[in-house]
Amino acid sequence: MSLAMRDAFGRKLVELGETHPELVVLDADVSSSTKSALFGKAYPDRFFNCGVAEGNMVDIAAGLATCGYHPVVNAFSIFLALKGTDQIRNVLCYNNLPVVIAGAYGGLSDSFDGASHQAICDIAIMRALPNMQVIVPADAAQAEKALEYALGQKGPVFIRLNRNAMPDLPSFEKLGTVCSHEGKDITIAANGITASFANEAAQLLSKEGIKAEVLSVPFVKPLDLETLEASVHKTGRLLCVEEHVLMGGFASAISEVFMKRGISCKFDAIGLDDTYGETGPYEELLAKYGISSENIALRARQLCK
Repeated sequence: MSLAMRDAFGRKLVELGETHPELVVLDADVSSSTKSALFGKAYPDRFFNCGVAEGNMVDIAAGLATCGYHPVVNAFSIFLALKGTDQIRNVLCYNNLPVVIAGAYGGLSDSFDGASHQAICDIAIMRALPNMQVIVPADAAQAEKALEYALGQKGPVFIRLNRNAMPDLPSFEKLGTVCSHEGKDITIAANGITASFANEAAQLLSKEGIKAEVLSVPFVKPLDLETLEASVHKTGRLLCVEEHVLMGGFASAISEVFMKRGISCKFDAIGLDDTYGETGPYEELLAKYGISSENIALRARQLCK
């Protein structure tokens, strides 16, 4: 089991602060939760607690970006995606400013705070904004690589982070699609933390003679179409899994491009189906909405019939 994504991200901020003097960090009064407080302790002159005012914080970050800094904005993903949308759209994206939006507690991971705090539509909002890149890491290592990547970009990048520790994926050199399980019968494209459940599902399926290829796909925008297309061309079946509503998210992004390119395959998708979450233990909530190894295996099995 790896570090929790938020812990890894906070530590990486501190590490990169030493080699990136242009890096400044902003938080909306939740730095103990997002772990940006680690950076604040190490570099107090480059850390700004902006209070519970996400939109204002984004505007401050934009101003810093125009002065040669590379800000990383931290808050709960749902509040950045909703309360900061106006400023993210009209100030960051319209002007293509180099600001990293780090959305903590993504998906259902703020499980005990219930529907009001659970980010289930943030990806759809962020990927619709011109100039915005969208990354959803699957584990701590991908979260660290996502931050390194984002600090090398000249425009805005949204990184959706999970609260909890999740199993480590196979090691990789460069941030991008990771094939964690090779197969020929079905492609399971997993976004974010759903990759660990997809790997477990592939092991269950292998006992039945079904060889599933599992792709952990952190980039929602831009999509790694070459890897996805090559896998689907081999298997002829695609099951997408995401911790997000099915409308406008990861599966939608793939479907849109596949339809446009005329890529044909048997298709299914797992995610929240036009519903809010509820309060409860995290993995129990994931299972309720279909994100479990057993359900992924079931849906893959049905697609293979």
